[in-house]
Amino acid sequence: MDAWKDGKLYRADELTISPYDHGFLYGLGFFETFRTYNGKVFLWEEHWSRLTRAMVDFRITMPYEKETLIQAIEALSLANNNEDGYFRLNISAGVQDIGLQPSNYEKPTVILFRKALHAVPRGTEKSAVWLETLRNSPESPIRHKSHHYANNVKARFEVPSLASLEGFFLTSDGFVAEGITSNIFWAKGGKVYTPSLDTGILAGITRDWLIKDSPFVVEEGLFTKDVLEKADEVFITNSIQEIVPIKKIEEKYFLGNRGPVYATLHEAYVKCIQKEGTEDEFKI
Repeated sequence: MDAWKDGKLYRADELTISPYDHGFLYGLGFFETFRTYNGKVFLWEEHWSRLTRAMVDFRITMPYEKETLIQAIEALSLANNNEDGYFRLNISAGVQDIGLQPSNYEKPTVILFRKALHAVPRGTEKSAVWLETLRNSPESPIRHKSHHYANNVKARFEVPSLASLEGFFLTSDGFVAEGITSNIFWAKGGKVYTPSLDTGILAGITRDWLIKDSPFVVEEGLFTKDVLEKADEVFITNSIQEIVPIKKIEEKYFLGNRGPVYATLHEAYVKCIQKEGTEDEFKI
């Protein structure tokens, strides 16, 4: 089974959504992507809180309690031989007439998607390039993880494959922003830095963990491209790939997975997963 909707499991070819859904008509929808470890979601409360903030901001009523969604994750895992998976919890605004009449969305379309988790060994390096596409500005004071993804799609056209290469956005003011599917960090002289949310980037769940719970004090700020290129180490984060070392940006090389800051963060992240009881032993 590939998805859960309204208490039922579906194959991909069985799943439907109305063309009158405002997620389709106007791009009004939000989502969270996460993976499971031994059937459990790491940092689930943080994902749920971020999604809830987005729905409150756009007046969407969530019809399910979070415990119901946890049960849906478990049901999809069970239907797939209890294998860990890649999940996307998607809340689309719901069916309305054409036009912007609603002042509230009380019946959104909620779908939990699952696909196979193609995890690579931890410590596998990636390269990166600077994108010509600029990071756009969010609709709200903070960026929500929304259906408004055209900026990321346009940037994706610049990158042959996201499997081994990430694209780095700059803002219109020339400040380092984020990757197409990740947040950006770097280390210089043992100190760790990352772009501020003032650049309009997404407050990533793994990004927040690294800032609040990792062994390092992280300095957030507005940094230009040349500052990052002087770093000793560069790494990116997201909930599916965890923490990924960057070995080079175009012709500029870094320590990659040999970096001491990356190694410390890698170990701390693994221990945190174990502490939450979501992974007994590491298989990748």
